[in-house]
Amino acid sequence: MDRLLNFTTGVSLLLIALVLTSARRAHIRVEYSVSWLIASLAILALSRSKRLLESVATQLGIDDPPLALMILAGCVFVVTFYRFSIIISKLKDDNIALAQKVAMIEYHLKAMGGSGAK
Repeated sequence: MDRLLNFTTGVSLLLIALVLTSARRAHIRVEYSVSWLIASLAILALSRSKRLLESVATQLGIDDPPLALMILAGCVFVVTFYRFSIIISKLKDDNIALAQKVAMIEYHLKAMGGSGAK
């Protein structure tokens, strides 16, 4: 049990460091890094507090606290991935709308005899 919890702690600390470094170097926007930081801090807190982890496992009806931790970690990351899927879908829709508007502007410029894009 301790080896798994220590491994989980290491992974969550690595994820925190990676997210902070990426945010500092502007590879990830700050508003998106917050989701990852909250998720990794939640996993870190659960992996370091055996009492809290055992309480959560009992509430979930799971006999093995590390298994509860892995299930919760999976759920946290699935929710985070779902949130980003929504964001990506909205960005794709916005890109399509923008491309259509640019095409309409080019059409109107050409129709007016202007020097639109060729």
